[in-house]
This record gives sequence, C-alpha cells and structure tokens, in this order.
Amino acid sequence: MLGANLSRMVLIALVPLLYWLHALDLVTLLVIACSIGIASVLFDVSWMSYVPTLVREPRDYVEAGAKMGVSSSAADVAGPGLAGVLVGALTAPVALVANAFSYLVSVISLLLIRTPEPRPGPAAAKRRMLPELRDGLRWVLRNPILRALALVGFCCNFSMITVWTMFLLYGTNDLRLGSTTLGTIFATASVGGLIGATISRKVIQRFRIGTVYLVAQSALLLGPALIVLATGPRPVMVGMFVLSFFTTYLGLGVANVIIVSLRQTSTPQSMMGRMTAVFRTLLFGGGALGGLSAGLLSGALGPKGALTVAAIGSAAVVIGLAVSPVTRLHGLPPATPEPVAETANGRAAG
Repeated sequence: MLGANLSRMVLIALVPLLYWLHALDLVTLLVIACSIGIASVLFDVSWMSYVPTLVREPRDYVEAGAKMGVSSSAADVAGPGLAGVLVGALTAPVALVANAFSYLVSVISLLLIRTPEPRPGPAAAKRRMLPELRDGLRWVLRNPILRALALVGFCCNFSMITVWTMFLLYGTNDLRLGSTTLGTIFATASVGGLIGATISRKVIQRFRIGTVYLVAQSALLLGPALIVLATGPRPVMVGMFVLSFFTTYLGLGVANVIIVSLRQTSTPQSMMGRMTAVFRTLLFGGGALGGLSAGLLSGALGPKGALTVAAIGSAAVVIGLAVSPVTRLHGLPPATPEPVAETANGRAAG
C-alpha cells in the first residue's frame, strides 16, 4: 500500500511538472494513466487483504466495512466538487499538485498504523504466478458464497457502467440536458452510496444479512428501470433520473459492506490477496465490457432503446440473485481457517 501510494503521488505530480516544462504529450499522459491504474489495483488488492490484520475478530468485519465504505463514499461526494473548485480557482495543473499531496497524506496515515503485520512464512515450494492465479480462481469458484458474490458482482458492474455510459449519451444528445443538470444527477449517486454505507451497519444488525443483501442488490439492479419509465414534463423526468441513480448507489453502498465482509470471513489470510485479485478482475472486467456494450447498443438502437435493453437485462439478474445462497444467510458465516498442508510423510502441518 505504501509503495502504491508513493507511486501514485509521484506519477500524478509528474503531469503538471511535465506540463510546465512543455514536455507533456498524449502518449506520455496515457503511459502515466496506465501506471496509475496498475498502482491503484495493487492498492485495492492490498487494503482489502490487510483489513483482517487490523480487525482480528470476524464479528467486527461489518463495522470495519461500513466505516471504510463511508470514507470512500464521502470522498466520492466531496472529490468532484472540490476538483471543480480547485480547477476553477487555481487551474488544472495546480489542482493535480493538490491531488498528489493527498497521496502524501495517505502515506503518512499508513505509517501511523502501529499494528504489527506478520510476515509471510517461507514458501514450501517456489511460487509461480500462473499457478497462484489458478489457485485464487479455484478458491472463488469452489466456494458457493464467493462464487455467487463474484457472478452477481460481475453483472452489477456490467449494468452500472452500461447504464451510466448510455444515460450520458441519452441525456446529452436526446434530452439536451445541461452539464449542471447532468452533474447534479450523477452527484446523487455518490450521495446515495454515502447514505447506504452509513446505514449499513444498523440495517445488518436488525435484519438477516441475506435479506439485506437481496434488497440492496435488487435496488441496484432495478434502479435503471426508473430511467426508462421516466416520462412527462422535464422536471418530472429529471426527478426520476435522480431517484434512479440514488436508489442504485444506495443499494450499492449497503451491499458493498456485506460483500466485503463475506469475502473476508470466507477466505483465510493466506488466500486473501489471490481471492481479492480474482474479484477485482471480474468486477473491472464487467465494467469494461459494460462500457463496450453501451457503445455498441447505443449505435445500433439509439441511447433510449439501448437503455431499455440494459434495464431489462439488469432486472433479469434479480432472478439469479433470488436463488443465490447468499440470500439465505442469517449472519456472517464462521471465519474460514487456514488450509492444512500435508507433509511428505502424510502428517498434517499447520
């Protein structure tokens, strides 16, 4: 995590520096953006694997997930607005310097953590990347809870990115909505996510975790239907759009806390990084395919027709969600112990 954030700090600071030196071009910018993306993935995989080191009791995973969700959603709410203020007041290069400084704050915060992290023991055999990738994928697919979370998560990311992309085309080209109106509509998504993360802990404490997961994910998957059903005067339509994005990301804010907590309790620490990498690959893959599908569908059917197809497909996923083993859970399952290795003479070794 320290290495990833130091890398992001330096890479983001390079953009304004190269700009002021008149050495910034599109190829350089693309290389920097790709490198930042790699560092971001490494950080995401690491922090999700690191949380169980700080939160030793599985019963506290929901609280930890809720607090992390609130932090992330608050940044999503404040970030775009703050970026706009900084760019308007100080210009874009100076705003990027401030962004780079935020990673320095993160590095200092990480250095202040005093909980000792146990070092990995020596590997019994030479570690190879492809077998470890297969181990992570096998672990996720063989566990019914993780398998269901991964498949539904793929569908949800596919739906959200598809709808977001097509709505931008629909709102801009067909409805001629102004940038302020579109920005307000999209901002409600972050607000919904913040509220969802904030209330998630109390909701999970009061109701069965499977029921909460079902309702939250259903809200996410059915939210796009409100865009398609929006008719009438312009203010009514905009209100329906706001409600759609708010509902979708409210459900996401609650569901994410449950998903991360279940992933952590269903995976031993030795497999946590590989499991997280598999999930991130599937989730980012769903988002990438969603963006591609949005372009193809919009080109073939027009933005409104493409949104209708996307909303129907998203709603259909609720059927699979209803039969998921996750929806039958009453609470978090017991933490999965570390797998037991076999020694050469057949005796178990911890």
